[in-house]
Amino acid sequence: MRKYSFLILILFFLLPATVSATEQNEDELRKARMMLFNKMETITQLPWYVYAGIDQYERSIRRSRNDIPREPGAIAINISPEKWAGGTNPNKEDTSPESISFFGGIALDGNEDGKASRTDDEDLLFTIGSFLQKYGTNMEDIRIGLWDYYQRDQAVRTITSNCLVYKTFNTLKLEKHAFPVPLTANYSYRNTWGDRRGWGGLRIHEGTDIFASYGVPVKATSYGTVETKGWNRYGGWRIGIRDINGNYHYYAHLNGFEKGIDKGSIVQPEQVIGYVGSSGYGPKGTAGKFPPHLHYGIYKDNGKTEWSYDPYPSLRLWERQERINKKKN
Repeated sequence: MRKYSFLILILFFLLPATVSATEQNEDELRKARMMLFNKMETITQLPWYVYAGIDQYERSIRRSRNDIPREPGAIAINISPEKWAGGTNPNKEDTSPESISFFGGIALDGNEDGKASRTDDEDLLFTIGSFLQKYGTNMEDIRIGLWDYYQRDQAVRTITSNCLVYKTFNTLKLEKHAFPVPLTANYSYRNTWGDRRGWGGLRIHEGTDIFASYGVPVKATSYGTVETKGWNRYGGWRIGIRDINGNYHYYAHLNGFEKGIDKGSIVQPEQVIGYVGSSGYGPKGTAGKFPPHLHYGIYKDNGKTEWSYDPYPSLRLWERQERINKKKN
């Protein structure tokens, strides 16, 4: 018994140190990334937040798929061997800038070591920066370059959103989240993801319903950009926000929107974006077909497609974290 007590005591002291070390490691990685982004801004004249936006998009893609390994360094940008070395290059792992150029690859030597390596952070950033630089250095030109590179509208939208968020808050540390309604409000919710819904055809419930009174403020849960705003016959007055992790946060059945919140607005956690209502299930303006509540859903983009996942665990976590933070303050 004394043996097990001793082991528990050891774990008690080791666990906080491990968590702290992980957080410290993340901070060090962010510092390393920012140094690289600033360096590339000086070299290519592309703003640092463009590199940050692309890198974060690619990092989110890596985290949501099993066919792409984790990044070996600080930078998550993943350029395919064919694009890197050239489609007709027999050596897909070629690091020679001369032969890569001969075969039409885009890879460049970013740190002047004579090699263009897909695992070198500076080579990756310099390569993608030089590719975009050919189109220009303002955001409209950069968007055209991003489309040419990714050939996907959602990739361009998400990266552009990331760029604007990083530019607005001027930091890479944007992990904070918030519960979508005030903790002081009279609200209730349970896990309703996957429940059957019949209006408009048989379907499943892709979200969690948070029941509250008309007019209770609805808050952004994360840093992001308003991607959609307006009427939807299912969701009524709704807002969709894309965060820097590629998640699309869907707020539906609103009674109205907060003044100044429009498509393209940059938001942060706890910022009021609208108000609880009962709109939806019919043509524009329909309301009152169900009790007032916020329908909250999250959709994940993996670079190929987008799907919904259960937001309930995240809501419970953010609610608990917010309660703890308020007690501290």
